[in-house]
Amino acid sequence: MLNILIVDDDSHIRELLRHTLQSEGYFVFEATDGNEASQLLTKQQIHLAVVDVMMPHKDGWQLTEEIRKYYDFPVILLTAKDQLEDKEKGFSVGTDDYLTKPFEPKELLFRMKALLRRFQMVNSEKITLNDIVIDRKSYEVHCNKKQLMLPMKEFELLAQLASYPDRIFTRDELIQLIWGHDFEGDERTVDVHIKRLRERFKNHANDFSIKTVRGVGYKLEVAKQ
Repeated sequence: MLNILIVDDDSHIRELLRHTLQSEGYFVFEATDGNEASQLLTKQQIHLAVVDVMMPHKDGWQLTEEIRKYYDFPVILLTAKDQLEDKEKGFSVGTDDYLTKPFEPKELLFRMKALLRRFQMVNSEKITLNDIVIDRKSYEVHCNKKQLMLPMKEFELLAQLASYPDRIFTRDELIQLIWGHDFEGDERTVDVHIKRLRERFKNHANDFSIKTVRGVGYKLEVAKQ
């Protein structure tokens, strides 16, 4: 059974989501704010979190940033705000999806199931993108059973994007994740490596593609077959 965490200071929202998710066979944990959620995360294994943005003590953006730093499961942000800059902030701190209130519980279920499927494509060593397999243990990529060796940074960049399909990474995030905090170059380094990856895999559009999110960064999309 999958464990879902609901974090919202609105008891009516929590009750609605609890009944909806339990009827679908999920086990539900609840927290009324970000601080309570942080404490719960140290004690329970969570497979997906549904997090409200506007909460006391620790808001949804802060909690999402914390989850992305210490845990490895998808996050859906709930908010009454529908401004582009609010969505950009949500994705920049690491949310995987964004749903504006009021919302239909069925739509939340669709989004949850899609995210859980994507995360299940990734295990501790191998990532599968249709006919492409990325082996993080051997640092090899297999395309239609043929081995392809990539330069280290290109491999790490591809593996990072592929580990979280459809999640938007900012250039700054990718610099820190792949090159580290002490890197002295600039964000154009990411653009150059993305360009090289696209060139290498230009004949594999049926497997995946790396999309530019204008003004934000990049995301990897797995092709539907």
